[in-house]
Amino acid sequence: MNGSQVTIDHVSKHFGDFHALDDINFTIKQGEFFSLLGPSGCGKTTLLRIIAGFEFPDDGAVLFDEKNVIGLPPNKRHSNTVFQSYALFPHMTVYENVAFPLRLRKVDKQKIDEQVKKYLSLVQLEKHMHKKPNQLSGGQRQRVAIARALINEPKVLLLDEPLSALDAKLRSNLLVELDKLHDKIGITFIYVTHDQSEALAVSDRIAVMNNGHVLQVGTPFEIYESPATQFVAQFIGETNLFESTVVKCDQFEGKTGEEYMVTLNTPALGIQAQLKGDTQATKEEDKNILVTDYEHTNEGQKVSFTIRPEKIRITREEPDVHGRKDINVFKGIVEEPIYTGFQSKFYVKLENGTIIKVFKQHTNYLDDGPEIQWKDSVYVSWAAEDGYIVEDINK
Repeated sequence: MNGSQVTIDHVSKHFGDFHALDDINFTIKQGEFFSLLGPSGCGKTTLLRIIAGFEFPDDGAVLFDEKNVIGLPPNKRHSNTVFQSYALFPHMTVYENVAFPLRLRKVDKQKIDEQVKKYLSLVQLEKHMHKKPNQLSGGQRQRVAIARALINEPKVLLLDEPLSALDAKLRSNLLVELDKLHDKIGITFIYVTHDQSEALAVSDRIAVMNNGHVLQVGTPFEIYESPATQFVAQFIGETNLFESTVVKCDQFEGKTGEEYMVTLNTPALGIQAQLKGDTQATKEEDKNILVTDYEHTNEGQKVSFTIRPEKIRITREEPDVHGRKDINVFKGIVEEPIYTGFQSKFYVKLENGTIIKVFKQHTNYLDDGPEIQWKDSVYVSWAAEDGYIVEDINK
């Protein structure tokens, strides 16, 4: 790999009384496509600017391959930045824009020509090299900016919401091209975005940020399937989130080793929750929900658990669970069905009044069964292993 390892070493930054970054500490691996993800104002762009050298931290250090670069100006850090606004020179051609960094360094003309054509070919713009920026589409202009950033052959490419000014379809296409480009050149990409679908699609790992803190660092799968906090669960995709109290926690040998079956009392789901197949269940036990977890929780502990809408099954008939004790089943009424093409979204009002979101994927038309419509009486169900405890809310 050609990239650098980047270490963010306990970085803090304040603007007056505003804490933009509070003790940020993690390492980006060499050659990794790493995303900084979070809402506007969370600190992700400030952190990127500190990595680039456009801002200085109040505390902490930034290390490229274990060398502290805080004292170095941006042009000495072996990194280049691609901005949302493209920042192209309007009076120059595409060729001249891409060549500009090498001309500043007084590189030989033949070498400049070779490199410009190489990087324009890499971003598939060699046929447009003599055009001015105003003759290009937004996606093409952004590719020119990327080629110009890459021509200096940096070890780290910093991308500050580079696709946010583009329309949805163009953004999706350019995202795929950006991922392919990363695979070709193998340097470290640090990508700032507020769009969780972008981050999930291209990242090797993601740091989810909010209010100047990093809440979780992990692979897209880890972030989506095992969110560390309520904020991460709600920010990444859509979910159903409920506050609960631990009733009991039983250890068992699961698919991946030691796991725990956690019984939760969940007021928002009321007394209608039934553990199907448990013929000995009492009325008090009927209030409980089952969730599997990889950590032990204590009786009486206050937690939140999440269940993703696509993991919930919706049927007109009461599901046959074949005696399984780990299936949570509820009855409700469809308050709002939304057809989106590849799937339908259902907002189901349970018998106690709680609304739960369910997504049903459209696979085979003939196997879909009867169409579920507005005001239909339905059952929603999910397995204990599909719920996930995200946070101890006493902390």
